[in-house]
Amino acid sequence: MNDDNPSPLDHQQALVAIQGVEQSYGVNRVLNGLSFALRRGEIGCLLGASGCGKTTVLRCIAGFEPVAAGEIWLNGILVSRKNYSLPTEQRRIGMVFQDYALFPHLDVSANIAFGLHGLNKPQRELRVAELLETVGLAHAGGTFPHELSGGQQQRVALARALAPQPELLLLDEPFSNLDVELRERLSLEVRDILKQQNATAILVTHDQHEAFNIADVVGIMARGAIEQWDAPYTLYHEPASRMVADFIGQGTFLPGTVIDDRLVQLELGTFQAELPDGWPRGATVDVLLRPDDILHDDSSPLQAEVLHKAFRGAEFLYTLQLPGGGRVMSLVPSHHNHAIGEKIGIRLEIDHLVAFRR
Repeated sequence: MNDDNPSPLDHQQALVAIQGVEQSYGVNRVLNGLSFALRRGEIGCLLGASGCGKTTVLRCIAGFEPVAAGEIWLNGILVSRKNYSLPTEQRRIGMVFQDYALFPHLDVSANIAFGLHGLNKPQRELRVAELLETVGLAHAGGTFPHELSGGQQQRVALARALAPQPELLLLDEPFSNLDVELRERLSLEVRDILKQQNATAILVTHDQHEAFNIADVVGIMARGAIEQWDAPYTLYHEPASRMVADFIGQGTFLPGTVIDDRLVQLELGTFQAELPDGWPRGATVDVLLRPDDILHDDSSPLQAEVLHKAFRGAEFLYTLQLPGGGRVMSLVPSHHNHAIGEKIGIRLEIDHLVAFRR
């Protein structure tokens, strides 16, 4: 979805609906007509480079920042527009931060119970016990934060945010302080926890793997707006713009020529493609090829030279040069260990071609 398109859900259908939101810090425009919507029970993610406005979106949703234009709706209620902002404490929003923000003088149970107002003691204890079980810390209620690992502290922070059963959970780079292996494992665990609790959540991250592990739908942010709001699979295989294609995953572009409204000629052969209306015959296009589109095939007559190789355990990522000078990447099982300069057989196998007008 391009940033000037309306949100696919209106504020009556969505739990969260952001419509044309703008925000500036001084003369610096941070959000520029940003729109997206999220259904109840969905996990959304704002993915983009540092400085693109991701955290500002969360702050506006939470009510920490006013909006200069546009509207924010939560559960059918208008909570923000120019010169109006529903107080944060009335929005029923939970937040998880990258630094955990746990109270060091309170044990784990007391941290989780901190936001449980209006419940009697047995009810609070039951809710805390349920969440400790949910986040895998059933025997750690009497432990203090400094006695826990980083991953355990982040689970406690998640349990504390979920305890009051908020309408919406906001997660601001929640795994950035963790090492890569723990980050990936915990991101999968957090998704399971959120789904088990039927929570609606918005995650902010610059890490694609994290976004794809957790989110049902991901928004690619650039220049303060949403470039595309889609399922991870769609973003990877059907990027709506050259910017999204460059940002998501790995890949290379090969030049191609439009033969007719459904055929493109590449160095690798002639392929069918769903081309936009109005692309003239003979037009030059750039065709996106992912590493999983290029298959190693010893029997293929098309030979490519190995320029670079990166060992990834189960597979190699090869950078290959085609006879005509074009370059592609290919993921190859690691028992095919080819030397730099060696030529290997390859073939193209893709479901659909993604092309952009040069």
